[in-house]
Amino acid sequence: MNITRSSDRQTLTTADLAAAADRREQRRPDETEGQQPGAPPSAEANPETAEHAPLFDSENAQEFRGRWSTVQQGFVDDPVKAVREGDELVAQVIKSLAETFSQQRERLEGTEGSTEDLRLALRRYRSFFDRLLSI
Repeated sequence: MNITRSSDRQTLTTADLAAAADRREQRRPDETEGQQPGAPPSAEANPETAEHAPLFDSENAQEFRGRWSTVQQGFVDDPVKAVREGDELVAQVIKSLAETFSQQRERLEGTEGSTEDLRLALRRYRSFFDRLLSI
C-alpha cells in the first residue's frame, strides 16, 4: 500500500515538511530576537496541569490509527517500505494538524473574533505546544 496525499496523489515525507519550513524561515526576518530561548515556562504552561484538547476529531484520528496499523503490519514483509510509508503517514498527520491550526487562525483573523474565541484558540495552541515539548 502506497500512502499518498489524497489531494494530488504525490507522496509527502517529513523531509518535504522540513524543507518547506526552512524555505519559509529564509524568506522572513528573524522574529525571535529579544526572546529568551531557555526561559523557564510559566506555571500555566506546565504539561502536568494543562488541559489537552483533542488534536483531531475522532473520525480522523481513527483513520490515522488504522493506516498506522496497516503500515506496522507491513513491516514483516517489507521493512524498508514500511519505514517509508510510516514517514509518509507521519508527514500527512503533521500536515493535517498544521492545516487545522492554519484554518482556525484564518477564521479568527478574518473576523473580529471575540476575546473568548481568541482565549480558546490560545489554550488549544498551548495544549499542543505542551504536548510537543513533553514527547
